[in-house]
Amino acid sequence: MAALPETMLYMAHGEGGPPEVLRPATAPLPHPGPGELLIRVLAAGVNRPEVAQRQGAYPPPPGASPILGLEAAGEVAALGEGVTGWRVGDRVCALCNGGAYAEYVVAPATQALPWPRGYDALRAAALPETYFTVWVNVFGHGRLQAGETLLVHGGTSGIGITAIQLAKAFGATVYATAGSAAKCEAMLKLGADAAIDYRAQDFVEEVRRLTGKRGVDVVLDMVGGPYFGRNLRCLGEGGRLVIIATLGGAEAEKADLRPIMLKRLVVTGSTLRPRTAAEKGAIAEALRAKVWPLLESGAAAGPVIHATFPLREAAEAHRLMESSAHIGKIVLRVADGA
Repeated sequence: MAALPETMLYMAHGEGGPPEVLRPATAPLPHPGPGELLIRVLAAGVNRPEVAQRQGAYPPPPGASPILGLEAAGEVAALGEGVTGWRVGDRVCALCNGGAYAEYVVAPATQALPWPRGYDALRAAALPETYFTVWVNVFGHGRLQAGETLLVHGGTSGIGITAIQLAKAFGATVYATAGSAAKCEAMLKLGADAAIDYRAQDFVEEVRRLTGKRGVDVVLDMVGGPYFGRNLRCLGEGGRLVIIATLGGAEAEKADLRPIMLKRLVVTGSTLRPRTAAEKGAIAEALRAKVWPLLESGAAAGPVIHATFPLREAAEAHRLMESSAHIGKIVLRVADGA
């Protein structure tokens, strides 16, 4: 590979604010520490946590890059001390601890995965954040098994589409909610067994009808407080509610807690970013062993990309994310040819 530059382009967000605070800037090239990779970024995914960080509502954890960007696909440009299993020039996608809205990013080597066979940079960049999140929450905390039933809220988001596809690939029945007839049609095409328009239908009653009043085994929720009590009512005996975001609010008011006791429910959830490199590395190993073969064989169709933007137009990408008009992932093209 060519000699590394001393500086790089990245998207700065200053003190935070609306999308227009995102501006191109120049910074020194980062250097990989022990156990890390320096990746020349070809494409980077856009995610809700990055929108929240830009707004000033989701500061990075200690030690993480202050630059936005939690997932990238590109080529290994340099290896940190002690890194094995990767070579300069390898094509990788990585779950980053920040920094992916840039021409180069540093990521722990254990959080990197090869591009699935047949993937380009844009599709590979759309994988890490959603696949890590869905795997650890739906199949880890949620313990979803073949033959069980999953309810996914936000079924046309990157997370939602991934959850639908993986749950179906592993033998579950999937119901999903979205806010329009068009999005419901899209979810059915993506493999959902039933789609519920939450603006026109009561999703609790629809779940009761679809399951013969039994309820589902797992609910994957990113709405939070306003849905808490209703999610409990959707679950059957021994059901698991997995909360991964609180887009509708973090407080649940006037929720009836009796279903938790009467139906022996489990209420759990997690965030991905504060986890240790060892924890994220274990998730990566599981994905490589159990999910990457599904992506390469076509048994799981992989990410749906709604739109791409050049890195310098990250503000437009964030505006689209905030509109919730998209179906699938939004990806930034960082290098020519991505």
